[in-house]
Amino acid sequence: MKLVALYSTPADIEAFEADYANHVKLVDAIPGLESVRITRFKKKLAGAHDCYLMAEMIFPDKETFNTALRSPEMGATGKDAARFASDILTTMIATEG
Repeated sequence: MKLVALYSTPADIEAFEADYANHVKLVDAIPGLESVRITRFKKKLAGAHDCYLMAEMIFPDKETFNTALRSPEMGATGKDAARFASDILTTMIATEG
């Protein structure tokens, strides 16, 4: 199971990066988190969607994922994301395969 966060290009990239560096510390505290993959996009080749950064938060199974979603750490992470990126953030639940 994955929680995917897509960030459109922020108006102030430097400020976003500073906030995001602190945000990742909250993400790392989420219980059951197996790994995090962060991708920064360099150039759009086609399509309408603007994407600056993608974070994939990977959990070993659905039960661990659901427990993490209800955790205070996930709540704090969500509040922080809303604080600095609510206007540029899309989140999705994903599976591979």
